[in-house]
Amino acid sequence: MRRIGFLFLLFFCLASAASAQITVRGVARDSLTNEPLGFASVFLANTTYGATTDAQGRFELRGVASGPYELLVSYLGYQLYRRAILVQDKNLNVNLRLLPTSQQLAEVVVRPHKNNPDDYRKFEELFLGSTTFSQQCRIRNPDDVLVDYDPQANELTATSREFVLVENRALGYRVKYYGLHFSVDFKRQFVQFYGSPIFEEMRARNTRQQRRWAENRQHAYHGSQIHFLRSVYENRVEDQGFRVQKLRIVDNPRRARADSIMQHLLATLPPGQSLVLPDSVQRHRQEPRSYGYLYTRPLPIDSLRQLVADTCQLRFHDLLQITYLPEKPDPRYRPEVPGQLQPGPTPSEEVSTLYLQVPAVQIFPNGRLAHPLAIYNDGYWGFEKMGEMLPYDYIPPRP
Repeated sequence: MRRIGFLFLLFFCLASAASAQITVRGVARDSLTNEPLGFASVFLANTTYGATTDAQGRFELRGVASGPYELLVSYLGYQLYRRAILVQDKNLNVNLRLLPTSQQLAEVVVRPHKNNPDDYRKFEELFLGSTTFSQQCRIRNPDDVLVDYDPQANELTATSREFVLVENRALGYRVKYYGLHFSVDFKRQFVQFYGSPIFEEMRARNTRQQRRWAENRQHAYHGSQIHFLRSVYENRVEDQGFRVQKLRIVDNPRRARADSIMQHLLATLPPGQSLVLPDSVQRHRQEPRSYGYLYTRPLPIDSLRQLVADTCQLRFHDLLQITYLPEKPDPRYRPEVPGQLQPGPTPSEEVSTLYLQVPAVQIFPNGRLAHPLAIYNDGYWGFEKMGEMLPYDYIPPRP
């Protein structure tokens, strides 16, 4: 099976790791009765910032770095609350109004059947990933995941009733992934998922396990997409061990012509007659649909980064091939080899491809993009998934 391209979308708002530490406080109430909601879960998506309201519905999130966030509130019997907030240079007070879920029977979702085991297994494999760290990830509430396969569209989708609980024993995090939207298009060899995760530190059994988690988190961070984007923002791409090269993809006209001829012959083929292709058409249909041209000279930082009105913009033409030089790839990584059905051997370098879907997109100091849909990645970053996922308030220790 071909390796599937990967679009990892996280609709979250992130904090600046270098900013001042602020307190976000507020009260959660019923939007209809104005009664306080005690013991509701309040958190900032894709971070470790979280709290529980007291009996009067009050909460505090301390030590929050300034920047934009998505604030979420989860409470039994109420709709999941989402709100964009901006933490600046002073403490922030917010009042939250939660909507009760409908009390009608229509709110109860009854599945006609359980998940197909093969469909769920494929979802789990593509959601958690196949890295060494992913092998230590487990979904603790599989019955809350709703997986469906559409044979006509050849597409697999998955959602969750409330959240997907993932326990990552490689990094020491328990992740509640709210609002999961997962889909795999097998025709296009394309998988994407997004949502609003919250990270909780697991309690280590001993100092040895805590030390191993710290080492694994550093390993997951180094060479990751967030590491690269922070390096672009800080103008330290080369210093941080990244080699960035321009990659251009050009369609193969011979393959396109051969495919067109075959489609025409199929459309005009008399009933009951077998299709016989000319030798040249058969030969050209064995060629790849496109060719990649890699510019050997590394791109200068000015070709990736532009400062506009006190903001840092990611901007480039064609594609980027990004190689992280200080580390070797995970031994489980097997990249696709064009023209071959089986994946190739483990390469000697971590190589990823970055596609920019818009002319430019803003980067925040901690590696967040203003519009997560603006990029698509493949290669090694597409291989890394939940097993390497870190909260955006993670800061690696200084060497």
